[in-house]
Amino acid sequence: MDFIFNYTDYSFFSIMYFLLLFGICLKIILDTQSPSKALAYIFLVVIFPLFGIIFYFSVGINYRKQRLYRKKLNLDEKAYPELEKKVLKFSSSILEKNKIKLKNFYPLAQFSNLENLTSDNNQVQLLVNGEEKFPSLIDSIKNAKHHIHIEYYIYENDDIGTEIGELLMGKAKQGVEVRFIYDDFGSKSIRKKFIQNLKNEGVETMPFYKVKLMYFANRLNYRNHRKIVVIDGIVGYVGGINVSDKYYNNGKKDLFWRDTHLKITGVSVLNLQHTFLTDWNFCAKQDIPFSKDYFPIQQENKDFGNQLVQIIASGPDSNHATIMYSLIQAIMLSEKEVLITTPYFIPEKTFLDALIMTRLRGVTIKIIVPYSSDSLFVNTTCRSYYQDLLEAGIEVYLYKKGFIHAKTMVCDEFVSIVGTANLDNRSFDLNFEVNATVYDDKLAKEMKQNFENDLKNSEKINLESWKSRPLYIKALEKIAHLCSPLL
Repeated sequence: MDFIFNYTDYSFFSIMYFLLLFGICLKIILDTQSPSKALAYIFLVVIFPLFGIIFYFSVGINYRKQRLYRKKLNLDEKAYPELEKKVLKFSSSILEKNKIKLKNFYPLAQFSNLENLTSDNNQVQLLVNGEEKFPSLIDSIKNAKHHIHIEYYIYENDDIGTEIGELLMGKAKQGVEVRFIYDDFGSKSIRKKFIQNLKNEGVETMPFYKVKLMYFANRLNYRNHRKIVVIDGIVGYVGGINVSDKYYNNGKKDLFWRDTHLKITGVSVLNLQHTFLTDWNFCAKQDIPFSKDYFPIQQENKDFGNQLVQIIASGPDSNHATIMYSLIQAIMLSEKEVLITTPYFIPEKTFLDALIMTRLRGVTIKIIVPYSSDSLFVNTTCRSYYQDLLEAGIEVYLYKKGFIHAKTMVCDEFVSIVGTANLDNRSFDLNFEVNATVYDDKLAKEMKQNFENDLKNSEKINLESWKSRPLYIKALEKIAHLCSPLL
């Protein structure tokens, strides 16, 4: 009887286990758009049941589909018609006026809505590494008159972080509105004393999606990777450089850090402002309204320059993977050359296919990636993609001078893309990101020259040598590749 009871008991729990497993696998299939990602989650759940189930419910839920993050920008009845009128004006007149200038990239510039309009009244300055970015940013902060909006994934309490923090507190004392968003995970070192000091001096601070123990894995997965500064609605900064001494090549550290940022002066800063304020309202649970204080309409009458700029933001708060789509479109519209720099190359299959298809029709494509990454596993996963690129004729270079953290693309010596998004699933689908697309020959030539300078510090991968690397390395890369949809 004991044997029968134990057998029956075992059968009951087996049936319950398989029903649970079946239900979770069905949920994965229904909720996950990417087949490769769905298969990866199913593999984890079936082979490592407890770990796989916890992992999926922690980081696998599609929050863009569930719309748990919502943009908030309070538009009163008087302001909204004015804003709507501006949108129609921008979408029709700006693009039509610049149709000839945009050439084959006109469809990319049409990739616009309320949040990522293209404006031709801008001046853009290329900032290479922290030693160019930080002095420029400090000068702009000192000249702020009405407000400073600052948002970073990583902000550290070191020399440069302290210097900028003291400036922010000083401006707040002068009556300038200062709002500061920091990612609660990326900037965890400043959570206590540094943030409290800012608050005490009148700086409004907000952590983005505060990491709490109960929701640790879930909240850890969806991070604000944006680096945005907006000053008086006229001057803006965007790019790959966070606030940390490691981005400053001043001879005080061993590792050289290569990165790229942009300073934008002009009408397109309004789009950076829109992105910041929607993030702020989400974090602070406030309803800062659309107003001329933050969106100075009068700046349209000023002549800042003639560079066309488009700000594109995406994340779990957007309906589509807008940044990925814009990058793919830029690649597919290119006719001569595509130059890419990225610290992490773990792309969606559609992105990889776009690169290969573009190369097969004769477009030169060169990609610079780090020789070694800050993560051995991520570096191994990235390397699992290189052979497909090389066999298609795409040139891949390993940067050896230090760590290359820039996220840039230059197409046909005309389109320059600089921003916060890496070429991986996390940036395309999970993180809050923002890129600037600039349609301008002058900037593109500067970007290309910097790319060529980086090539001098890089080693080109030879296809035959790459194929002959040891079998165990190939095996490790293939195993790591299985996890690429989850990274």
